[in-house]
Amino acid sequence: MSEIMIENVCKTYRSKDGRVDALKEVSLTIEDGDIYGIIGMSGAGKSTLVRCMNFLERPTEGRVLIRGRSLASLSEKELRRQRERVGMIFQHYNLLMQKTVLENVCFPLYIQGKKKKEARLRAAELLELVGLEERQKAYPSQLSGGQKQRVAIARALASDPEILLCDEATSALDPQTTSSILELLKDINERFGITIVVITHQMAVVREICTHVAVMQGGQIEEEGKVEDIFAHPRSAAARELIRSDRGGGTMERQRWQEKEICNGRRIRIVFSDHSAFEPVIANMILTFQEPVNILRADTRNIGGAAKGEMILEFAPGSSNIEAMKTYMSHRGLETEEVTEDVEQ
Repeated sequence: MSEIMIENVCKTYRSKDGRVDALKEVSLTIEDGDIYGIIGMSGAGKSTLVRCMNFLERPTEGRVLIRGRSLASLSEKELRRQRERVGMIFQHYNLLMQKTVLENVCFPLYIQGKKKKEARLRAAELLELVGLEERQKAYPSQLSGGQKQRVAIARALASDPEILLCDEATSALDPQTTSSILELLKDINERFGITIVVITHQMAVVREICTHVAVMQGGQIEEEGKVEDIFAHPRSAAARELIRSDRGGGTMERQRWQEKEICNGRRIRIVFSDHSAFEPVIANMILTFQEPVNILRADTRNIGGAAKGEMILEFAPGSSNIEAMKTYMSHRGLETEEVTEDVEQ
């Protein structure tokens, strides 16, 4: 059974300034144990969607089902119990500044009625899990941003959730700290089988940790699927823009070549994997056809632990060898597609 099902969810806000459709017939399925990314720029509706997943925001229309149960059908008491099984971490941590690290993690356990000794023992175990066993008596003001987020993760795990919702959880962190937090989330997913939903505007976060992704824009799902498939064959303009903006971020290694003697020729995008990347296909093709090719852009990224890359090639204007060269590349494991939009130099 699917962990989370979103069926035709709409969310409309009304104010003196008029009507705002934050979500427009959004549907998606998140499987048990998945790490699912929801990505989009500011205003895309992704944070509203994640808040609908635990009914902090009630949809105007549509259904949200957790393990087959519609949240709208639950009583207030049942809904509170359901929310205990859905942990949530935020961009700005939401820690109690006047409480110690240990007491912050104990807080949801006290709400559940756990005795102080039992709560403190469980909190200490969770702080060891997130690597902060030596900071139990510290206050949030004495911690770095990454340490604060680790406390927030430990607190979210205190109620043994089945689902963990991460709303821009790494946006306030530097790249190195972001990588360490993502590794921690990945470890939690693998160790406990917790389903994780990652809300972000950073493609680097999605390719680092997620198995599946939904791309949002204007309150709608533009496309969804496996991360490697979206990266290899982005169908929407929103996905292509997010992939372009990812260049130079995270653990990506990047190279660029520009050949000024070629311009305004046909362009294609090629995608290669860690296997096809070892053979100098482009260099061999140029030698075979005795025709120059401009490499407008070349990127290599780590997606799910595997090397994936892309190039934007521009052929010489008027070339009669383009189709033959595309066939040459396809026979050597490179996927190709036409590029019509402008390529940033």
